[in-house]
Amino acid sequence: MAEKLTSRNQDYSKWYNELVIKANLAELSAVRGCMVIKPYGYAIWEKMQAELDKMFKATGHENAYFPLFVPKSLFEAEEKNAEGFAKECAIVTHYRLKNDEEKPGKLKVDPESKLEEELIVRPTSEAIIWSTYKKWIQSYRDLPILINQWANVVRWEMRTRLFLRTAEFLWQEGHTAHSSKQEAVLEAKQMNDVYADFAEKFMAMPVIKGLKSESERFAGALETYCIEALMQDGKALQAGTSHFLGQNFAKAFDVKFTNEKGKLDYVWATSWGVSTRLMGALIMTHSDDNGLVLPPNLAPIQVVIVPVYKGDVELNKISIVAIKIKNELESKGISVKYDNRDNFKPGFKFNEYELKGVPVRIVVGPKDIQGNSVEIARRDTLAKSKVEINNVVDTVSNLLSEIQDSLLIRALNYRNKNITIVDSFEDFQSVLNEKGGFISAHWDGTTETEELIKKKTKATIRCIPYNNEQEDGVCIYSGNPSKQRVLFAKAY
Repeated sequence: MAEKLTSRNQDYSKWYNELVIKANLAELSAVRGCMVIKPYGYAIWEKMQAELDKMFKATGHENAYFPLFVPKSLFEAEEKNAEGFAKECAIVTHYRLKNDEEKPGKLKVDPESKLEEELIVRPTSEAIIWSTYKKWIQSYRDLPILINQWANVVRWEMRTRLFLRTAEFLWQEGHTAHSSKQEAVLEAKQMNDVYADFAEKFMAMPVIKGLKSESERFAGALETYCIEALMQDGKALQAGTSHFLGQNFAKAFDVKFTNEKGKLDYVWATSWGVSTRLMGALIMTHSDDNGLVLPPNLAPIQVVIVPVYKGDVELNKISIVAIKIKNELESKGISVKYDNRDNFKPGFKFNEYELKGVPVRIVVGPKDIQGNSVEIARRDTLAKSKVEINNVVDTVSNLLSEIQDSLLIRALNYRNKNITIVDSFEDFQSVLNEKGGFISAHWDGTTETEELIKKKTKATIRCIPYNNEQEDGVCIYSGNPSKQRVLFAKAY
């Protein structure tokens, strides 16, 4: 039997790392800071990708693909973007190796293969995409352009953690071009809403929608909209962002269009993205000391059927019932695995599927068949019940919906209990160190104060919520006047 996971309460970071590896989601690769996403982990990502892709297409977006490499001059064209990512860039300087004559079997860079212009391995694709849009856009009739790409990017992170922060990761990045500021702002807000809907309906993860402070905005953005989630250890996680880029990139790449009045104007832009960081969010929102807890809407296997038997005769009788149940559930669009492997005992299988977070487990044995019933266990609460075989399909269908809903409610209750209002810096520090979670506090709106709070506490402004009420107060740190509260937290 597999070794138990470290308890979340004992060491949350160790628990997370062990769970990712033991549940066969991912592992470290031979490349520093990069990961191998294993089939089970990738299956979850594929389900996320499929649902998001439907949502993007339902809002009028199309998929395309742009090069991995960005010429350095293009990357430098938008100064704020280049400055924002400079320290994380991987750069290609040569295109060929040759044999080292002094060290047989070794290779070295061929100095004659130096590139005329260095290439940046994309940390994000605004530069290459906007240089392309310049060729696509001449008139208002060419707008809007609503493009998304599914891709990998490289950001040379020094401190990495599987799914949450790796040197290379998978993501989607939307890049849109518009004829008016109003249309671009509506696009950026719409996509932030799409992310929030996905997080809550599929991940069962409640999020707070809001705006980033100026210092936390995407490099080159005029506004960054975000969804922020709270993990079980009281730390926040930025789950998705959508950026109103104004005309910054259009001006950097000279992308103009002739408007309806026949005048030239710069195009208005947005970009938006989520990544495999969502996998980390999913793990940390619901899972427990027994392993993963997956919401049914994203579980690769929604139901597992485990036979309990002695000998082939009993297995054959059980298999007739189990396969009938499997076929009926699959006809309802439910993904089912019948695990009739004979080289593992039922107890091992129970632990394996608990670790993998399969939402519903059905156990069938000889006595169950005699009694015309099966045992059903739900992963979220570990509760078990006996159900008549004829009622299994309806029971399981309802149970999957119930688990999906209850996971969201449980996470929402946790989140709401961990939003604390404070009015002094002393209380702010106390809550941050002893309780964690989101802290609602007045801030004077200055980058200087924000930076000082971050230096002293490692807490950042996660977002300025959409539904913020205007409220006269004083900044918890500077004592200067403030008109609204913002949400602070320590974050991943």
